[in-house]
Amino acid sequence: METPHRLTLADIRDAAARIAPHAQVTPLLRSRSLDDLAGAELHFKCEHLQRMGAFKFRGACNAVWSLPDDVAQRGVVTHSSGNHGAALALAASTRGILCHVVVPEGAVKSKLAAIERYGAHLHHCAATIAAREQTAARVQQQTGATLVHPYADPRVIAGQGTAALELLQQSGGVDVLITPVGGGGLSSGCAIAARGVNPGIAIYAAEPEGAPDAFESFRRGERFTDIVPQTIADGLRGTLGEINFALMRDNVNAVLPVSEAQIVAAMRLIWERLKQIVEPSSATVLAAILRHPQHFAGKRVGVVLSGGNVDLDALPWMNT
Repeated sequence: METPHRLTLADIRDAAARIAPHAQVTPLLRSRSLDDLAGAELHFKCEHLQRMGAFKFRGACNAVWSLPDDVAQRGVVTHSSGNHGAALALAASTRGILCHVVVPEGAVKSKLAAIERYGAHLHHCAATIAAREQTAARVQQQTGATLVHPYADPRVIAGQGTAALELLQQSGGVDVLITPVGGGGLSSGCAIAARGVNPGIAIYAAEPEGAPDAFESFRRGERFTDIVPQTIADGLRGTLGEINFALMRDNVNAVLPVSEAQIVAAMRLIWERLKQIVEPSSATVLAAILRHPQHFAGKRVGVVLSGGNVDLDALPWMNT
């Protein structure tokens, strides 16, 4: 089926070439003990080791470097609670252009600090999607900057899909791919990449029970966003994008829900067994594999760890 905006594997390969001078090729890690626990062969794609600590740099970089020179000179603007804002700020710095980031009240302090560290101009707003979009539109009108949406932008989606492209090359191929899902940029981009390479691959998305807009959208057969997210996985609190849902509906087998306790337990397992520090959003994928083993048992599984920007100040032992 034709995808919205005609987004294809060729677009993702173009994005891979475009971001190659700037993005990291992140490693693929294995753990025998986690394989034994899951009853599957797990291949962890370590996007927490990407520049600025998350897969978001891929999409932001592709968007920034897709702009014509005259358009790029006016800068870029987005709204973000953290990783995308930092990613766009860093990507803009690689091209020497201005970046404006609208940030909602209550965003994780460490992520706001990262956005500022990468040189963005911050614009604060209320903690609602409507306020974020209205403020971003005002900044765009005032500055002439190009809006780079955190997930509902074909350039961003194509960039995120390069993570799956690398994973498939590094692993030699997998039977199943799983990513976290928030706004849907990573899930939809990786699904297009994976299905383009291997049409028979099974693809799943992991989502917190406390932010179940993707799960509900799949269950209802139409995009559903009337949800107030309540989850430790702050990177997955974004609303599922319209473009993203259409792409996921065509390419993703199912959305797999996980509880808060399962997210925390999976994050701890990754810390203990892989010796990798990941944020709660990343841990949803392992949590989903352990909660829904029928989809993964006995198979080669590509597991995208989306980011590692943990708010260390929120950890109890850091304040003793």
